[in-house]
Amino acid sequence: MSKIKFGTDGWRAIIAKEFTTDNVARVSVAVAKWVKEQQPEAPTVVIGHDCRFAGELFAHTAAKVFLASGVRVHMAEGFVTTPMVSLGAQRLKAAVGVVLTASHNPPSYNGYKLKGIHGGPLVPEQVQQVEDLIPDEHGMDLESILLDEARSTGKLQIVDLETMYAEHVRASFDLDAINSSGLRLGYDAMYGAGQRVLPRVLPNVTLLHCEENPSFMGQAPEPIAKNLNEFGQLIRTDGLDSGLATDGDADRIGLFNGKGEFVDSHHIILLLIHYLVKYKGFKGKVVVAFSATPRVKKMCEHYGLEYHVVKIGFKWICGIMMNEDVLLGGEESGGIAIKGHIPERDGIWMGLTIWEFMAKSGKSLDDLVQEVYEIVGPFFYDRNDLHITETKKTEVLANCDSGAYTSFGEFRVQHVETIDGYKFHFENDQWLMIRASGTEPVLRCYAESTDMAGTRKILEACSRTIGV
Repeated sequence: MSKIKFGTDGWRAIIAKEFTTDNVARVSVAVAKWVKEQQPEAPTVVIGHDCRFAGELFAHTAAKVFLASGVRVHMAEGFVTTPMVSLGAQRLKAAVGVVLTASHNPPSYNGYKLKGIHGGPLVPEQVQQVEDLIPDEHGMDLESILLDEARSTGKLQIVDLETMYAEHVRASFDLDAINSSGLRLGYDAMYGAGQRVLPRVLPNVTLLHCEENPSFMGQAPEPIAKNLNEFGQLIRTDGLDSGLATDGDADRIGLFNGKGEFVDSHHIILLLIHYLVKYKGFKGKVVVAFSATPRVKKMCEHYGLEYHVVKIGFKWICGIMMNEDVLLGGEESGGIAIKGHIPERDGIWMGLTIWEFMAKSGKSLDDLVQEVYEIVGPFFYDRNDLHITETKKTEVLANCDSGAYTSFGEFRVQHVETIDGYKFHFENDQWLMIRASGTEPVLRCYAESTDMAGTRKILEACSRTIGV
């Protein structure tokens, strides 16, 4: 049996290769042991799966292991989003929420995410505890464990996590203001698990890719600009005022303005802070991943908010949200959480917050971005993922580590930050960040300048300098 490792956000593997019922059962044996240590009196888990191939099979496999291990199971019927399982874990006081999802990964993948009783990711030390318990063999006769029998005895209960989530949305947003604003809004579920709930709470939204398709039409359901060209065209053609896209398990956000232009997560984070503080009177600490724009710091200084940078991976943000008064926690990759909800990334929740901001202010998304620019200045961001050999990746990282890069073309390095990767700061608030993927031979290069031409110039200079 292969060693199973949890990465930045769960265990992910290719279906029928490493992601098999036997391996799902192995992980579930470890989760069951851990849960019984946390809740020795009445150990409980919540289980849900997204829209990927064989999601129900894998969810049922996990449920069988838990039941055979003496753990009570609350299970969703049909697909659900990751935030629904996280909310369910919190509301039902389950030691763990299990989500069978590979999030934004290509359709050949599935995965296994762990959520805590607090309503967000298990913190890193807890994930490690579970990983250390994974056996080489699960040792169970899965066929002999009958779910119908468990339902009849009450050990397995079917829960409607989607309705629980929808009611939480209705209690937290002024949906009437959005519906009566005259805003024409669009939603692209990317064939993911958000496809039912968004039209359920906002029935007048124009929908795209809101049907089940486990192959995601061959494209990874990641809400980034290059994957959303069809949605951008729909926004322009139909004259929509804004568009929201979410990934496979609906915890990441993609956003568009009324011109069908993609609005990156750095801008979304700044818009959310601006709305929550200036318009709603909220306060609290702001926690962002290392790849986020330093302009968040400017926004925090403007509003007198504490600012904290952590390693990449939402679990690091969640650990702080669990214990401190946090206004917003956010990542460059589109995973954002805010006060008033669970400490969990939630693309739909963030989209509704932005749309409520537009409806309440009577302003377009571009107008609201200009309000942000008045505080932090205009900026443009882009990212290149360079597919290279492991040898080349190792060479570039060694050069970064030794301080070999003192300039990238015309851009002279002023100082370097190394919290998680290498962030090279240039003059005029420009920067470049180089960070290796932990799971594939990819070098991620992030850049920001005061215009898009400058941003692209930085990325081109980076490629030339590192020889890729």
